[in-house]
Amino acid sequence: MSADLEFENLVRLYYRDLYRFGLSLTGSEADAADLTQETFYIWANKGHQLQNPASVKGWLFTTLHREFLKTCRRQNRFPSESIDERMEDLPNVPAECADRADSRTLLRILGEIAEDFRAPLVLYYMEDLSYKEIADVLALPLGTVQSRIARAKIQLLRRLSDTNLSLEQAR
Repeated sequence: MSADLEFENLVRLYYRDLYRFGLSLTGSEADAADLTQETFYIWANKGHQLQNPASVKGWLFTTLHREFLKTCRRQNRFPSESIDERMEDLPNVPAECADRADSRTLLRILGEIAEDFRAPLVLYYMEDLSYKEIADVLALPLGTVQSRIARAKIQLLRRLSDTNLSLEQAR
């Protein structure tokens, strides 16, 4: 198979997943498309260096995430946020809460979660990566990934609960 066909096949296989991951990180379709294209550009230039062809997906996700972080550093968009670790503060979220959340609301709420927590959550739930794969993609210890996913769930539930309360009050 020629290199062009291999590249086209790779794009066909992973573009959608990478774009969704980029969209969840940036909250912007244009920025997600730029990140995805940049990832494939980097692959076109450096992909030949990958020694284990089975880890292509992880390499692409890692590259996209690193490009996102570079963009964030350039734009100085990392606000400092304190983390509330108390488990007793978990919101009481009714079961129908998740049923009423539409995709736009969910993307907006995901965008409100700190990026350090958002990335592992998205990789786990939307991209079906294991904790180990996420740790590799984000270059974090396994325990940190597990902790961040747990904290991200708390943040997500709180925001979903607040959104539903606002919707109930508006009716």
